[in-house]
Amino acid sequence: MIIIVDFGSQTTHLIARRLKEIGVQTLIINPDSALEEIKKGKPQGIILSGGPASVYEKGAPTIDKDIFNLGIPILGICYGLQLTAHLLGGKVIAGKKEYGPATLKIKDERLKMKNKLPQQFTVWMSHGDEVIKLPKGFKTIGSSDGVPFAFVENKDKKIYGLQFHPEVEHTEFGSQILRNFVDICDLKSGLTVEDKFKIQNLKFKIREVVGEKNYVIGAVSGGVDSTVAATLTAKAIGKRFIPVFVDNGLMRKGTEDHVMKIFKKIGIKPVVVSVVGETLARLKKITDSEKKRKIIGNFYIEIFEKEMKKLRAQKLPVKFLLQGTIYSDVIESQGTQHSAKIKSHHNVGGLPKKMKLKLLEPMRDFYKDEVREIGRKLGLPEEFVNKQPFPGPGYAVRIRGEVTRQRLEMEKKADEIVLSELDKAGILDQVFLSFPVMTNAYSTAVKGDGRHFGEVVALRIVESKDIMTSTWAKIPYEILQKISSRIVNEVSGVSRVVYDITTKPPATMEWE
Repeated sequence: MIIIVDFGSQTTHLIARRLKEIGVQTLIINPDSALEEIKKGKPQGIILSGGPASVYEKGAPTIDKDIFNLGIPILGICYGLQLTAHLLGGKVIAGKKEYGPATLKIKDERLKMKNKLPQQFTVWMSHGDEVIKLPKGFKTIGSSDGVPFAFVENKDKKIYGLQFHPEVEHTEFGSQILRNFVDICDLKSGLTVEDKFKIQNLKFKIREVVGEKNYVIGAVSGGVDSTVAATLTAKAIGKRFIPVFVDNGLMRKGTEDHVMKIFKKIGIKPVVVSVVGETLARLKKITDSEKKRKIIGNFYIEIFEKEMKKLRAQKLPVKFLLQGTIYSDVIESQGTQHSAKIKSHHNVGGLPKKMKLKLLEPMRDFYKDEVREIGRKLGLPEEFVNKQPFPGPGYAVRIRGEVTRQRLEMEKKADEIVLSELDKAGILDQVFLSFPVMTNAYSTAVKGDGRHFGEVVALRIVESKDIMTSTWAKIPYEILQKISSRIVNEVSGVSRVVYDITTKPPATMEWE
């Protein structure tokens, strides 16, 4: 087993996932009790995760220094490296910030590892601090242009440090680096130690939580997460699952038809609740993105509690609300003790504290690509499984500033154009996510020889697998030109279109 000490990184859970894929058991623990847990668990290796804090700040999470004297191989990642250096006599400062891709150059050609690394490859950085002095006994294995101590080791004590993240998909040879650490720990990797995709086990867990008589109402939006969660639940408890589609006007055109198509295949007819006018009324004059998410999250629960009352009046014991929550929703909503809150997902941090329904979230510990794989194992068609992610608050978080009926129509029209042109070009299914943003920024344009002062639309098209990291899609210029021309000409009130070429990190998938 390898113990992972969680300092609040967005990707701590992802480290565990990568190790499980190799075939190694893991246990994630908090730093406060790390020494005690390590002595009790007797792991073959220890990984110190990244995190949002700075090691030199008062109150920053830390560990007992005795951990470094246990003779157990240690790998520090990002904050984990900085903390290792800080505790063992090195120096960490607020240095050059790096977010996204960087080129790592391996300096030590004598480095002997089972999975040999090339002399140069791309890694994914996400840090604002850096180590400027290594502790005694450490040497440099690799550097980037911005960070001299990007990959370091103390070979005698089997302590290693990485300033980059090997666990994210955009780091080349990241799995090989983790495999090398597993080898150093003298652990045999092989087949995955648990088959977490086993449908039989997932259904059993749902039945165990729900019980034999209770009913579940499900929030279904037509997206991959809610579709897979709903299909799994329907297969687990049958007619005791009642799907509910809320038409709030913030979803893509054709979403209701798509939902009906999904559940026709399952053999259950969804309840449709229309609240378009009320949704827009509640969002009136609201410009802050966190407030939007919380308003939508609270309204969402109100709706389902009303549906619960109706069903209970029919003597149906509804006790659970099914949500398609996945792990990226949880971690961005400050899902662990030391993690930072990126945004309150409407179905996690946006929910009211007191609820009359218990949550059922069978996808909560899975990443987007894992959810898709579960969907395939359930026999869902590729058109359902490969559908682009769409935010729970819908267009509300793709319209910066106030969500008015006019701006909502502008966003819907621009979105249709983006999807249509990518589809015509045959690349829609090759990108992970694509959408326009009404930026609430305005610029001058010339239309019909006259001055026009209109809104700027930002186009975001990204490539990813699990949402934890992403890079912008290199769309051919002629396709971008078509999209831009159509949006400016066909969407009233738009002055220009810009293309967002920011990776995650530092950006998130959505703008809000």
